[in-house]
Amino acid sequence: MADVSIFADESGEQGFQSKYYALTLVFHDQSDPVIPVFEAYEQLLRNAGLPDIPMHASPLLNGHDDYQRLSISQRKRLLAYFMSTLRKLPAQYVTLIYRKADCATLEQLGARIKRDVVNIVFDHLALFQSFDVIKVYYDGGQSLITQAIHGAVEYALSKQAIVYRKGSPTDYRLAQIADLICTIELTALKYENHEQTATDERFFGPLGNFRKNFLKKVRKHQLTAQ
Repeated sequence: MADVSIFADESGEQGFQSKYYALTLVFHDQSDPVIPVFEAYEQLLRNAGLPDIPMHASPLLNGHDDYQRLSISQRKRLLAYFMSTLRKLPAQYVTLIYRKADCATLEQLGARIKRDVVNIVFDHLALFQSFDVIKVYYDGGQSLITQAIHGAVEYALSKQAIVYRKGSPTDYRLAQIADLICTIELTALKYENHEQTATDERFFGPLGNFRKNFLKKVRKHQLTAQ
């Protein structure tokens, strides 16, 4: 039986305090093993004497939560090691980013997200229909995303083939990958619009360095049009 996993992660709260709202979907054909890649990552951390903290990009960049006691140098090394792990993974992704000012209400934003996810599925319908089971992982943190994803995949695909699971980044490395990709894509938009922060530049450098060392490597995993 062929299974595909979809791991979802968002950036931006459901209200209108932040300027952008981003959603990343990571797709993984479960016949391609990822455990050896993550085991190598864990060994790399042990060799470097670094803690194995579930990747959460925003706290890492800002030194919050579990990263509070780590130096900038340690946090940069954690980011670099996780980036090197991402490059080895047999996974693809798409990221959708919205300006909240373009939507008058949360309902409009949710409708746009659902429409765009439906279009992604239809654009790759043969790929998704080649799997017997589609497993959707999301931590359920924001009802906007839960409703949009459920509505989109159930509209485009057979409900009998869909399985929903709670996909906490604490439990799933691919959920952590979705978190990192979401941050990188949102940061790319910030650089493009000259909205990058001092923290962005501290970790990613100027635009040229960011594109070469982060964005280019992440986008090699973009889900390509069929």
